[in-house]
Parts: sequence; C-alpha cells; structure tokens
Amino acid sequence: MRLNVHTGGDGERTALLVHGAMADHRTWHAVEGALIERGYRVVAPDMRGHGLSPRGEYTPELLAADLAESLPEGADLAIGHSMGALALSSAVERLRPRRAVYYDPGWQFSAVRAGDLAAMRTMVAAASPAAIAEANPRWSEADVQAEAAGFALFDPEFFAMVEACAGSDFIPERPVVPSLVQLADPSFTISPEGADRLKERGFEVRVVAGTGHCSHRDDFTAYMESLQGWI
Repeated sequence: MRLNVHTGGDGERTALLVHGAMADHRTWHAVEGALIERGYRVVAPDMRGHGLSPRGEYTPELLAADLAESLPEGADLAIGHSMGALALSSAVERLRPRRAVYYDPGWQFSAVRAGDLAAMRTMVAAASPAAIAEANPRWSEADVQAEAAGFALFDPEFFAMVEACAGSDFIPERPVVPSLVQLADPSFTISPEGADRLKERGFEVRVVAGTGHCSHRDDFTAYMESLQGWI
C-alpha cells in the first residue's frame, strides 16, 4: 500500500519518523522541527488506517511492507514509536537506515495490561481536545490538537490487529543496524525482562525518566536528550 507521506525540511540528512497507533504524522511536529534545525529532511508517513492513508487489512507484516513500499532506503535515521516501531523493526532489513530508534516499541504484547485496549477504544470514541488536555496536562496545545486530529482520522478496526497480537513477543533477535530503544517510565510495551533481553542482544536501552508512553509529548526536552549521540 502506498501511504500518505509528509515531508519537511531540505537538509542533507534524512530522518524517517513513524508514528504509533491512533496518531498520524502530526504527532511528530516538535521532533520534526528539532531535526530540521539539525540539518535533516524529515519523511513521516501516516500508517494504513491512520491519517490520510488508505484503510485495509491490518497485520504487522502489512504495516512493514507499507513502509518498505513508501519510504526511501538508506536514511540517516529512522524512529518508530509503539506500533510504528514494530512496523519499522520488521521493515528495517529493506529500508536499511544508518541508525534506528525504537521508541517504547510494541514488541511485547504480554506486557500490555488487561483493560488497556478497552480503555484505548473508549478514549478514541469519546475524545475531544478538552478531554485530551485534561488527561495529559503536560502536553502543549499543539500536541493536544494533533492528537484530536489523529483520533478523528483513525480506523478503529486497527484495534483488531492489536487484539490478535495478544500474548505475542516480537522482540528482535538482533539489531539489523545500530539501534537505540527508548522506554517510558515505566513502559507498558516492554517488561523489565524484555529490556534485559534487548541489552543482551546488542540494543542500547535508555529510559526517558518520568514520562509515559508518549514521552515526546510528556517531556519534550527529556525525550530529545535521550537521543543524544543518535541524531
């Protein structure tokens, strides 16, 4: 599937930014701006079922194939968040970025707590900018508006894939390219045992202290600091 792809900046280096479930490329607005200031051209798709990309069947394999079909190979940097990180890790052999960052990646569905998916469904169905702001008091107004816009264009059928992945473990056997894993504090997608496995397998693991699943919106400064040496 050819995805809707947003681009920004005209730097000599290229960064790919892959959003998580229920969002679209606009979730990256602040990260995009920071990377453009550092000399990057930013390429950010809307995954299938999100933003302005088409709808269809939802499986991790298809999400990865979409990225390989829609994004340039050999980027200097690729960052994937949550389900976007799962898709990126499955597409990395084909995309071959110089460096990959997997941000609170959706690799360990056994770590997702009972009731999380039901809460997500309710959140999307009842979302308004006021409700989003109340639930996320540290977010900027731009973050709140981006979240509301993403919810409005999200296909709830995507949740069927997330439910089908229940109990699965997608932690990669090895980093295909030099790879950083950024974790929330605590992560609900990677268990402490999973983090240990990642370190043993050659991934660098960093925790963005005091932040939830959307660290880049909870504490943008801390999130960017956790990327030092990788961007």
